[in-house]
Amino acid sequence: MRLKIFAVNAAIVLIVGLLSFVIVRQSVLSAATSPGQIKQRSVRDSQAVSARLQLDGLRIERWLAERATEPATADVFTKSTASAKGDAATAFCDSVASAAKSAFSTAPSLVAFVGADGKILGRNGSPLERGEDVGAVYPLVKASLTKGTAGSDVWVARKTDKYVVSYVPVRDANGKATALLVLGMSLNDALGKVADLTGGGVAVYVSDGKASVPAASSGDAVTALQQEAADEVQTAIASGNSTSGQGQGAVFAASPLEGFGDGKHVAALTVGQTTLIDSPAALALPVLGATALGLVLVFVAAGFLGAYIINPINTLEEGLLAIVNGQGDKRFNLEHEELGGLAFRIDQLLNTLMGVEEDTSDEQGRLSRPPSAVGYEAPSEGSDSAASLAGEPAEAYYLRLFAEYIAAKKELSEATDHITEPTFRARIQAMEGEAAQKHGRPVRYQVKRADKEVQLLAVPLS
Repeated sequence: MRLKIFAVNAAIVLIVGLLSFVIVRQSVLSAATSPGQIKQRSVRDSQAVSARLQLDGLRIERWLAERATEPATADVFTKSTASAKGDAATAFCDSVASAAKSAFSTAPSLVAFVGADGKILGRNGSPLERGEDVGAVYPLVKASLTKGTAGSDVWVARKTDKYVVSYVPVRDANGKATALLVLGMSLNDALGKVADLTGGGVAVYVSDGKASVPAASSGDAVTALQQEAADEVQTAIASGNSTSGQGQGAVFAASPLEGFGDGKHVAALTVGQTTLIDSPAALALPVLGATALGLVLVFVAAGFLGAYIINPINTLEEGLLAIVNGQGDKRFNLEHEELGGLAFRIDQLLNTLMGVEEDTSDEQGRLSRPPSAVGYEAPSEGSDSAASLAGEPAEAYYLRLFAEYIAAKKELSEATDHITEPTFRARIQAMEGEAAQKHGRPVRYQVKRADKEVQLLAVPLS
């Protein structure tokens, strides 16, 4: 019994559990590997990288603007010789580099003081680049000097350059831009700060107006896609909008950095992960755990349910075997919500077969039958009472007598719920038989109330 209960319920739990696992796993995989979702995420990643780089550039510009107003900037132009000006510019750049390290938690790779002619007057850490014409290499430097505007850009034209730079004008007493203060962070360091915005890697591209080339990258996935993504990057730079593409099993997206330079030559590229969720198939594993727990609970429940059914059946089987073996007085008296009724009927059947009078008392010892006739008072043989009783049909007589007896009991506020009509009728018929043998004629009964009790009076019939 226990095995059957367990097998049926375990099969149901197992089927539902495995089906749920398959459905959840496929649903998660479908959602996590959706090309459309991955494409959208890649575009958002590239836009986030672009925004972060431009925001960092603006922060540095604002910080440099404060440094450019310091008295030390004016001291550079008060020197009489180029060498003295270079030394003053170098000293000032060294102080700016030291302050920048504290302000941005990263030491800048380049701090330069560029004169109005576009040539470097001095830079931090080394006098070797004095006199180099960065204005000729980066035309936007001269444009900023002419317009007196600040800006940010990516410098990769010179062999030693690989910077994300920000620059602000240094003004004289009349407000005219006489020099530029340039601060450059390593491009690789800048990419390292934004790499956490995407899980697949990031790269920065620079365009010459015709084609885009990678300036720096972070992540193997980006390195493998650098050439394939060049066309999409150029499209993003030319259109000013984010673009996306696919290659080598990966999805990538590019967004222009419109705040850098003239807004038409720098873009950020990001490569999307092949899935939106790490180990998406593993998300369905808890379903298997829940299924295993369900099987354990089914096993425990089968044990309890089996015991609940098997134990009373064993009791009945052993009792019937004992009766067959000669224990005629064996009765079950089984208290069980499901099988108690069956045991009671078996007890009744045994009592009937063996001629044993059934115990009809309730739990409080009250008999489920009327009391024996008390105070026999035989009416005269020719009375109307005897005649009416004799002429009353038997079925109607027993029903009426039971109803009158119960009504009389209730009037005395006595309990009647333990008295049943079949038991009452059987008892009356037995009393009638005994009285008929005693008096030699048929007898019927009437209900009579006497003081605080209900009596049944025998009426002999003619």
